[in-house]
Amino acid sequence: MKSQVPSFNRRQFIRYGSLALGTGVLAACTGRSQTDQAPTAANSTAADQPLQTVTFGTNWYAQAEHGGFYQAVATGIYNDYGLDVTVQMGGPQVNGTQLLMGGAVDFFMGYTADAVKAVEEGIPKRTVAAIFQKDPQILAAHPGAQDLAELKGRPIFISSAANVTYWPFLAARYGFTDDMKRPYNFNPGPFLAEKSSAQQGYLSSEPLAIQKEGGFEPAVFLLADYGYDPYACTIETRNELIEQDPDLVQRFVDASIKGWYSYFEDPAPGNELIKQANPEMTDEQIAYGIEKMQEYGIVLSGEAQQQGIGAMTDARWESFFTTMSEAGVFGADTDFRQAYTLDFVNKGTEYYQA
Repeated sequence: MKSQVPSFNRRQFIRYGSLALGTGVLAACTGRSQTDQAPTAANSTAADQPLQTVTFGTNWYAQAEHGGFYQAVATGIYNDYGLDVTVQMGGPQVNGTQLLMGGAVDFFMGYTADAVKAVEEGIPKRTVAAIFQKDPQILAAHPGAQDLAELKGRPIFISSAANVTYWPFLAARYGFTDDMKRPYNFNPGPFLAEKSSAQQGYLSSEPLAIQKEGGFEPAVFLLADYGYDPYACTIETRNELIEQDPDLVQRFVDASIKGWYSYFEDPAPGNELIKQANPEMTDEQIAYGIEKMQEYGIVLSGEAQQQGIGAMTDARWESFFTTMSEAGVFGADTDFRQAYTLDFVNKGTEYYQA
């Protein structure tokens, strides 16, 4: 992967000229009294006011799974909400909490387990929206495996992060044991060589790599369909920003959600920025990612179908916390409700599509 981490904002995007043409076709206050109608450029910020500068950090290299954010830059949606947004691409060495709390970014792409851990560690940040209703985390196995439970006892290639996310769930729910674990280095080679093994992956990425390198379609088990129910691709920010400028938080959340609706209508503008940020990303991989997100309802399922993309509920957070605290990941007395706020989401699909 590249050593540099490029970023894109709307002003930089204008330099790309032809793509900016016709993008209309191509596609906060903690109280809810100001959210009865979707904000527009006219009522979210005065037309003659300068755009408010915002930096959003992603958790990995630019890809389809980040498409809605790039789309909101590419099509000017962020501008419509009075924002000049820079998307700062992440990678394996990026510490999102450190960037966020140090002020290097205003918002970061997080995940549910880390948000609860932050509460236990006294880190003052919160999740304000959940773009993915299902975590795309999978286990991939060689053809013939029919059920996740069948993988018990087999060698499974996992990353170190799995030890504080989904592995304790698999151990508690399906009896997976530590002697099954093998180190995963984000290369399918060891999995391809060991026919009885399985490996971790992202629904929208690793299965395609296995198909291309191994010449077969793997058995794919989406952990979200087996009881592992965190939100993913979340938007998180500092408590301080929520308290001091809730209107900014609201506008960023609303514009990002609209970017995701736009991306699924026609992803061309966002895809162009993704490929410029990450030249190793191919059209094939992007198309595969979009297809799988839609096929499995990663973004649009559950509450999001009625409440809109980004939806969250107290019950869902409690369900995940209970499952993971019983697995020993969180302390039973942790106040998990401090990990998130529902004040900026759940407005209904009509609100975001207005």
